Amino acid sequence: MSDPTEPSLFAAPPMAEQERMVEAVLFASAEPVTLAELTQRLPEGSDPAEALVTLRRRYEGRGVNIVKVGNAYAFRTAADLGHLMHKESVETRKLSRAAIETLAIVAYHQPVTRAEIEEIRGVAVSRGTVDQLIELDWIRFGRRRMTPGRPVTFVVTDHFLDHFGLETTRDLPGLKELRAAGLLDSRPLPGADATPDEELDGQTELFED
Repeated sequence: MSDPTEPSLFAAPPMAEQERMVEAVLFASAEPVTLAELTQRLPEGSDPAEALVTLRRRYEGRGVNIVKVGNAYAFRTAADLGHLMHKESVETRKLSRAAIETLAIVAYHQPVTRAEIEEIRGVAVSRGTVDQLIELDWIRFGRRRMTPGRPVTFVVTDHFLDHFGLETTRDLPGLKELRAAGLLDSRPLPGADATPDEELDGQTELFED
């Protein structure tokens, strides 16, 4: 008969060890890691969610933090130290006004169909515009609507959230904030006067890599 006071070979590791395991996985991963993935990697009975809570507190105020990206987690440079990582390089790369408007509509109205995007913009959405945003991994296909024709919907990706330092789309700035930051002009949002091929007059940091 086994001694109940002896540790079981199948018991989950101590929480301190679980924290080390989660820390190692996040550090080694090039992409944000979900709780489901952590659960699969850690020994049976582990609680990666609890380990993450403690780890995130541990890294508060340090040079790197553990941040939530959608439903996943990753190490990221502390926001106030980002300027140290800045690389002085200029890349001439512009999104068309159509692409920026389409991206904004998806972000603020997701899940949204192509027809709904066109209704909001007042003009047709070219396939190239959608393909460009998908290629950038800023939007992806969502679930099909349970309506006639079962149209596909579009939603923003975790890569989009990560790129702009957002935890969820609830963290998106309001229209007043966008205009105050110079990231949105004073004209009405997507309307009939816009054309799919119309380019913005200048670049904005929001949509540069």
